[in-house]
Amino acid sequence: MGIKHSVTHLATLMLLLVSCKDWTGFNVDPPEDLVILDPGQFGRLNITWSSPASLINMTECNTMYQLEYFNTYKDRWMAIRTPMRSYSAQFDLMKDVIVRVYTLLNGPCTNGTMVKSVSYTELVQKPSSKGVVGTSVRDFFCVYHNMENMECKWERNPNIPANSQQNLYFWHKKLERAEECKKYIITGGVRSGCNFTENELPSFTDINFCINGSSPEGPLKQTFTSLQIQNHVKPGTTEKLYFLTGPDMQLEIQWESPVWSVPEHCLEWEVEHIQEGPDGKMQSQKIVTKERSLPLIDNHERHCFRVRSTLHKYCVDKSFWSEWSHLTCHQEMKEVSPKPEWEKVQLYVYIAVAITATLVLTLGLGTMLKQRTSRQEKKRDSLLTDLFVRNSAQTMMEA
Repeated sequence: MGIKHSVTHLATLMLLLVSCKDWTGFNVDPPEDLVILDPGQFGRLNITWSSPASLINMTECNTMYQLEYFNTYKDRWMAIRTPMRSYSAQFDLMKDVIVRVYTLLNGPCTNGTMVKSVSYTELVQKPSSKGVVGTSVRDFFCVYHNMENMECKWERNPNIPANSQQNLYFWHKKLERAEECKKYIITGGVRSGCNFTENELPSFTDINFCINGSSPEGPLKQTFTSLQIQNHVKPGTTEKLYFLTGPDMQLEIQWESPVWSVPEHCLEWEVEHIQEGPDGKMQSQKIVTKERSLPLIDNHERHCFRVRSTLHKYCVDKSFWSEWSHLTCHQEMKEVSPKPEWEKVQLYVYIAVAITATLVLTLGLGTMLKQRTSRQEKKRDSLLTDLFVRNSAQTMMEA
């Protein structure tokens, strides 16, 4: 009985091993019926597929799928695993759309090991060939000014036939259907861009754009692009800059953030500091800081500075630099004379001399007046004496 039981147990174990080997060693079929659907959202495509026919009756294992697609915006492959048989992704419709799907099995039938199909189902969708050749727009770009209004512009292709009309449409996930620009920018009588009002476009979500048009020769080539507006912010120009001098005569430059919708904690600043060197030449250096002030070492030299700002990488993926502020300068402080006390002594001497001269002049005039008065009195006395003598002599003669 013991030997028979051992043989039976060994046979069961061998059968189980063979069974597991058979299940884990077979090739899992890839998905079928891979389809790419365009719902008219300018690059947001729906991808669908179905399970391989060989797994329809497979109930012991969980079936998943690995979807891979090439992201032309980031220039790399993206991969996602999902139990669903559909997925939506963003594509550049002016380039090839490449999608491939694998089948994944995991469960008792694979002895708890994840099994991936060796082959995959792939689909490549070429860009549309519709439209007059060479009529797509050039250099499409958008700037989100102060996080308040979005401005998108493009350059008109010189190959566009005369009397052509271009249109801009956009879509994001909050819209049921695509909408057309409400406020076109007109340059030279033709459309060259679009202005979006505040809050018309949401942040941190893909905004898909399509620029198409019509001409006497047929439809124009379509231009597609996708972006998130928070990555296209251009802060406003800083207007208030000034210098402060501390108690220890330490000079500091400061500036204020303009009034705008950009969170201040997201800003970083570039300061261009221009300082006069020992040789009299102006030297420039640029400093990046998150503070709105910068101390200076020497208060006796001429300093000038200007600033600009951008959003740092902790808030957005990228951002534009603002325009430079106006140049603000601190005039050079005049050096103190090496003999200040001697200058004071000279000043005191000048004052003393002036006072002495005034006194001398005053005394001299007084003396002259006294002398003149004395002479006049003597003349008067002499005249009276002469008159008295003459009168006395005449009286005697008459007697």
